[in-house]
Amino acid sequence: MRVMERTFREQLFFLVLCLFVLKGDSRYIENNDILKDDLYSFFNAELKREIPEELMYRRPLRCLDMIAVEGQFTFTAERPQLSCAAFFMAEPNEVITVDYDNVDIDCRGGDFITVFDGWVMKGEKFPSTQDHPLPMYERYVDYCDSGSLRRTVRSSQNVAMVFFRIHNAGSSFTLTIRKLINPFPCNVISQSPEGSYTMVIPQQHRNCSFSIIYPVEIDISEFSLGHYNNFPKRSMPGCAESGDFVQLLGGNGIDTSKLLPITDLCISFTGPTQMKIGCDNTVVRMVSSGKFVNRVSFSYRLLDAQELQTIKLNNVEDFCFNN
Repeated sequence: MRVMERTFREQLFFLVLCLFVLKGDSRYIENNDILKDDLYSFFNAELKREIPEELMYRRPLRCLDMIAVEGQFTFTAERPQLSCAAFFMAEPNEVITVDYDNVDIDCRGGDFITVFDGWVMKGEKFPSTQDHPLPMYERYVDYCDSGSLRRTVRSSQNVAMVFFRIHNAGSSFTLTIRKLINPFPCNVISQSPEGSYTMVIPQQHRNCSFSIIYPVEIDISEFSLGHYNNFPKRSMPGCAESGDFVQLLGGNGIDTSKLLPITDLCISFTGPTQMKIGCDNTVVRMVSSGKFVNRVSFSYRLLDAQELQTIKLNNVEDFCFNN
């Protein structure tokens, strides 16, 4: 168990190291500093415990930070900080609200605080533009542009982030992070390399992705597309033409539109279907026409080093390691 926990931590630490080359559309994040011990505090059980409503958890916000709890987080600049980002994550069935509190920055001097609806990593975005319900320009909310008109920003999925740039020592701001239940979660980044999930799209024309940022084995236990429920199980020449299908994707980025399609599923079935995917990011993506209720259930677990070595000659593995 301790080996698995260490592997989990090392995988996520490697992920966060990649954040040093973050890029946004109009605000760029380039160089950041974070200590390994600071990152590991994210996994502290005391930090992740349930917090009574009357007791708001509070701590300083780091220039590069990852947060999975509700609370108030205050950043105070001790020196100019020109490229900072905080990543927020909730449970799959939750969305995140970000409230601006006690903001004391110099907007005219070039300071900014920008909430992004999703994550940006190395220039790629989750959810992708194909899967997010809002146009890209609406996913960025800059405090200096909106001010008091929009002091609360709500995410569309279980992840969100904040870019900020502060030029003057002593400038500060506070963010209050809360989580709300999302009755129909769509795009999700998993907090864990192991778990199970059921994705349901109830007659909505939308695309939904479940992203696991680890090499994993996927076990699909149930798969049901409304328009094929009354048809016998058989293969089809192409799933995309059906308008309702599930994709398994793999790659080393977070933008699903840039990942390698591993297989498409468009025929309903019951019974386990297993597949090992050695990529840094494994995605189950459902495309729905909105005419039917579509459903897929799956479980996943982290691949160990020996399994990764065994499948290294697999085409998907070669793609993931070489790109």
